[in-house]
Amino acid sequence: MINRGGIVAALGLSALMAMIVAPAHADPDNNQLIIDGEVIITDVAAPDDSPLDRIYSGWRFRSPETQSLQMDDFENPGFVAVDDAIESWDTAEGSEGKSCASCHSDPSSLAGLRTTLPKWDEATNKPATMENLINRCRTDRMGAEAWGWEQKEMVNMTALVSLQSRGMPVNVQTDGPMAEWIEKGKDLYYTRVGQLNMSCSNCHEDNYGNQIRSDHLSQGQVNGFPVYRLKWAGLGSIHRRFKGCMENIRATPFKRGSDEFIALEAYVASRGAGLAVETPSVRN
Repeated sequence: MINRGGIVAALGLSALMAMIVAPAHADPDNNQLIIDGEVIITDVAAPDDSPLDRIYSGWRFRSPETQSLQMDDFENPGFVAVDDAIESWDTAEGSEGKSCASCHSDPSSLAGLRTTLPKWDEATNKPATMENLINRCRTDRMGAEAWGWEQKEMVNMTALVSLQSRGMPVNVQTDGPMAEWIEKGKDLYYTRVGQLNMSCSNCHEDNYGNQIRSDHLSQGQVNGFPVYRLKWAGLGSIHRRFKGCMENIRATPFKRGSDEFIALEAYVASRGAGLAVETPSVRN
C-alpha cells in the first residue's frame, strides 16, 4: 500500500527546503541598531555550550527598510500600542478601584523585568511570563478580569513594560528550579513534529540567514517581543509566533500560555542571553 501521508510529508519538506537557496549560516548584515543615540546590542559572543557560532538578533536579518522603522520611535508602528498601554496604565479597574500606577507608579519602575523572563515563581511552582505577572496583578490586586493572552490590551501592556528594559541584556535564570524547564524547552526545540517532520532547530539553527519565501531566516531570538510584524499589521506575543511556526510545518500547535510554550520560551530566551531587549521590535 502506498503511504500517501509519508509522500505528502516528504514532498512538503522538499518543497520547503528547496526555497532555502543560500549556503548554510549565511552572514547577517553589519548594520548597527541605534535608537535615540543609544547603540542596541544585536550580536554577542556565543557561550561555550552554545550550538551557535555567534548570537544575532533577528533585526540583523531584516531588510534596510524594515530596520529603519525600528530605529525611529516616531516611525515604529509598535508605539501606537505603547501609547494605548500608557492610558491603560493609569486607568483604575476592578473591585479594588486600582490601576497599574496605584502600585507601580511609573512604568519605568519595572525596568529590568523583561530581561529576566520567564522567571521562577514560587506561588505557582513554575516559571512566570510577562503575561502571567500582568494577569496576577489584575486578578489579585485590582480585582479585575484577566486579559486573554493575545488580547489587544495584554499585548499593548507587555510592550509598554518590556520597553522599560530596552537596551538591557537578556539574563534569564537557567539554574535552580528553572533548569528542568529549560531542559523541557530544549527537548521541544529539537523535536521534529508535524507533517513536514521539522523542529525549531532545522530553520533557526541549521539554516539561519538563508532565504525562504523571499525572507531571511533568523536565529529565532525572542529579545524583541512583543514584536510588530508587518505580516500581522500589529503586535504579537512570543507564543503567537511559536504557534505560527508550528502551523507552518503542519503540526498541531500548543496553546498560548501552555506549559510547553512557557518551557520553550524559557529555553529560547536562554539561547539569546546577552542580546539587548529591543521591544517593540519590527519584523517582516
